[in-house]
Amino acid sequence: MSVYTSKQLEKYADTLIWGLTTSRPKPFKKYDNILVRCDLEARPLGETVYRKLVGRGFNVVFNFLATPAIERSFLERSDPRQRAFLGSWDEELYDNLNGYVYINAPSSLTHLKDIDPKRQSEAAIARKPLFRIRDKREEKGLFSWVLCTYPTEELASRAKLTLKEYAAQIAKACYINEPDPAKKWNAVFKEVTAIKKWLNAMPIDTIRTESASMDFTVKLGERRKFLGVRGHNIPSFEIFTSPDWRGTRGVYCANLPTFRGGNYIEKIRLEFKDGRAVRISAAKGADYVRKIMATDKGASQIGEYSLTDRRFSRIDKFMADILFDENHGGKYGNCHVAIGSAYTDTYAGDPSKLTKEAKAKLGYNDSAVHWDMINTEDKKVTATLRNGKKATIYEGGQFKY
Repeated sequence: MSVYTSKQLEKYADTLIWGLTTSRPKPFKKYDNILVRCDLEARPLGETVYRKLVGRGFNVVFNFLATPAIERSFLERSDPRQRAFLGSWDEELYDNLNGYVYINAPSSLTHLKDIDPKRQSEAAIARKPLFRIRDKREEKGLFSWVLCTYPTEELASRAKLTLKEYAAQIAKACYINEPDPAKKWNAVFKEVTAIKKWLNAMPIDTIRTESASMDFTVKLGERRKFLGVRGHNIPSFEIFTSPDWRGTRGVYCANLPTFRGGNYIEKIRLEFKDGRAVRISAAKGADYVRKIMATDKGASQIGEYSLTDRRFSRIDKFMADILFDENHGGKYGNCHVAIGSAYTDTYAGDPSKLTKEAKAKLGYNDSAVHWDMINTEDKKVTATLRNGKKATIYEGGQFKY
């Protein structure tokens, strides 16, 4: 039985299709190939999305994600060669993929807790070529993706909410109780576009973020632009960029806890010098954080800097799900950084023409890891412009636009 009514499921599915089509610069064509993946618990929404996509004339591949038991068995019993295995059918599928819908609905957040993080990293590294294929197709306008979360007892329990409360937070955040969710999302899209235009017109050199626990500076880098509310994440209110990792310095703290790889992590503190995290600590799960940040060279460098305006986001509770937590609104909005891989579509040019060498020269970080770490404290964000002048761009949880 679904936690949502059939009408809510229809609206949630319509919202995902809005995201899928909005995030792709080139229109979809009939018989384009779309992959839909979801956890078993999200079957009601997955089936609704599938029905609507087939009705639109797409070729839809549908499959369920591995259960916690299957995922654990693979990581626990496989050897390095098995973890490095990538089926040729996966590459063939991704080579011809035009769209991807991912519905997250975990029945366990801790089933990998005692699995060696090295094994998890090996599996992540093996999948990296698939993401490269996807990224190249997206850069050419041939592919788009959207992801969301469906409420489960596990998520609600870890967030210390009832299932009904958790489902209500998702419905509120995604606007699926609105008469026309797509219309509401288009209104947010328009407002955020104006803020991005304002930011992108500023000749920013560095961005300094100050709060009670941190003083953190990133260098924007050459030919960067800010992105946000493009339809990829439902919900998404963040405005983000991928800075030049080499100019990162100072202390960043994540005051919002997180679950990752079966582990619960609390109060991450990272101290950066010359672009790399030189000191890594956490109140809980510090050893796990250090191991993940040692996955590869780029895992201890940042790939994303982001701010969420509280005026747009209705999320005001910890959700034990990074998709929602990185879009936390609440009283002061949020800032988050991601250690690991960068988004090269933040390049203010044609990203499809960027070679691997060009990306490295521009300071785009490369890693098999991408981990968002969120701070919801009251903060002041100041941009130093290339002419030396300073401008407050964010304060009290909102952009100073």
